[in-house]
Amino acid sequence: QVQLVESGGGLVQAGGSLRLSCAASGSIFSINAMGWYRQPLGKQRELVATITSGGSANSADSVKGRFTISRDSAKNAVYLQMNSLKPEDTAVYYCNADIRPYRSGYYYNYWGQGTQVTVSS
Repeated sequence: QVQLVESGGGLVQAGGSLRLSCAASGSIFSINAMGWYRQPLGKQRELVATITSGGSANSADSVKGRFTISRDSAKNAVYLQMNSLKPEDTAVYYCNADIRPYRSGYYYNYWGQGTQVTVSS
């Protein structure tokens, strides 16, 4: 069984930094794209940043220049370094990945359980 587990959320003052981590575990053959999404309270889930298996990254305009996504393929992990945090970055952050399990010819999309990030003003 494949699962994604996030860590690193918490409470931080505006202007501060946090680093989110997400590790995939289980019966994994390969991982394609990985990414981070967030969902502010009462709002829809939105893309934050994604990174391909080759390391090409993309991020939302709202976080460009402040957030950096990276991955460690050997550890099946993806990270989100968040700097210059703003109150509007407050949300539950979710890890996402396209994973091909062993004994499967297909990639499936998986979500983590989410980690809360709260930025105080």
